[in-house]
Amino acid sequence: MAANERKSLFHFGYRRSPDQDAQKPVRHNVVIVGAGPVGLSMAIDLAQRGVPSVLLDDADRIGEGSRGLCYSKRALEIWDRLGVGEKLVNMGVTWKLGKVFLGDQLVYSFDLLPEDGHKMPAFINLQQFYLEKALVDRVEEIPAIDLRWRNRVTGVDRRNDGATLTIETPDGPYKLDATWVVAADGARSTVRELLGLEFKGHTFEEKFLIADLRMPADDIPTERRFWFDPPFHSGQSALMHRQPDESWRVDLQLGPDANIEEELKPENYTPRIRRMLGDRDFHVDWVSIYRFNCRRIDRFVHGRVVFAGDSAHQVSPFGARGANSGVEDAENLAWKLVAVLRGEADERLIESYDIERTQAADENIGHSTRSTDFIAPRSPAERTLRNAVLSLAPHADFARRMVNSGRLSVASIYDSPLSTPDEDSFAGAAQLGGAAVDSAMTAADGSPCYLVEKLSDGFELLYVADGAPPSVPSGIKLTVIGQDIRDARGDFAKRFDAQPGSGYLLRPDQHICARWRRPTEAKIRAARDRALAR
Repeated sequence: MAANERKSLFHFGYRRSPDQDAQKPVRHNVVIVGAGPVGLSMAIDLAQRGVPSVLLDDADRIGEGSRGLCYSKRALEIWDRLGVGEKLVNMGVTWKLGKVFLGDQLVYSFDLLPEDGHKMPAFINLQQFYLEKALVDRVEEIPAIDLRWRNRVTGVDRRNDGATLTIETPDGPYKLDATWVVAADGARSTVRELLGLEFKGHTFEEKFLIADLRMPADDIPTERRFWFDPPFHSGQSALMHRQPDESWRVDLQLGPDANIEEELKPENYTPRIRRMLGDRDFHVDWVSIYRFNCRRIDRFVHGRVVFAGDSAHQVSPFGARGANSGVEDAENLAWKLVAVLRGEADERLIESYDIERTQAADENIGHSTRSTDFIAPRSPAERTLRNAVLSLAPHADFARRMVNSGRLSVASIYDSPLSTPDEDSFAGAAQLGGAAVDSAMTAADGSPCYLVEKLSDGFELLYVADGAPPSVPSGIKLTVIGQDIRDARGDFAKRFDAQPGSGYLLRPDQHICARWRRPTEAKIRAARDRALAR
């Protein structure tokens, strides 16, 4: 779809809300600021759990350019639960293979999901405007979400029991009271600025040209291609990804001293792209230049105002850890807010969001910083070491493990106070604190299915059949592996190191919070209470 076609499709009108005519600020349990991927996902998740929200955005359209592009298996599993996962996979370009080159020599290749038995692919490439449109369409199906375009937050007055927001609209300002405010308003977060919060971390001076190209190229495989010092862009790096619509994403390193104004002139960027693509015909739909940051705010929870996504943390694009991490923020926070609002837990549970997601942010920032240091060495000595590693990589396993063109995003595994420590030993891919690993299964009626799509949105015990299952406290769903769903291929047994009688307690975000070889009702109850920070 060309850019001019998107403008009308992705443009949304302002509508006046009855709240603007109220004599005093109307109170809502949850107000979300920012209708990007994180805020939209947050609103859908809350609504599916029975909690309405107001979603504010200062724009009235979805942004131009691909921007976010690569979406991970875990993010797709979350979006599948929110009702858009299959749609996104059908819209996107599925991939799992990557290649890294030094010059024009292949250094190594990798497969991000070498085994089958998963519903969702390792990654899809999909321009962010398509992702956001799919999420907006889903929001419009849900009456419990009040999405208000051209509603710009200009003030936040915090109190112990919530916050009052001042909001500017085309009809003038009005105020809202919120029990909880979720700030998902991006890297230039107004809410963060209003609270006077500062990022801590690194800003990298290296500049990169990013472009969306329309170009038929069926002869180029669907894979991630990364070059160090390619012959078409000497001394720098380059990245290439296929997108939908016969479109390609190209990133070209320019160096720290590049003149942004000059590099954005077609007479300068077109020859660069031409050298990369040779005699192929292409059209540039969108071009930009970016620098990036690896940083976060100290805390993500500030009383009744909670930060998620880029408003809380920022990373480089290498590794696709930005939007994917933000969607995991939303999933982590949504079920906890619901539990607090329903009186099932107190506000200590929200503090666990800060613990778990700052931990995840630090891991992502660490990976992102190391990737950037490898891609853009900051001294001649670092460049010499980097090039030596690349030269050895085709011949030595240890060197291949050191090559870092961006460690791709994977699901978070929490070292969390909400998890009950293992009393037995477990192997397998599934880990305590991690999300349930998908497995190909068979439903009770004999039809094929996948584990993750069968999971509920509440606490759930997966019990491997071995006689009568344990009694399960009220509020916890019991699923018996071998009866309710069957592990016909053995995927579950392998990935969970499951034995007859084993039990796995999942949180409402599908993360494993406890597991036992022989669960009892008392153990299950205590683990559930611990996961609610009781």
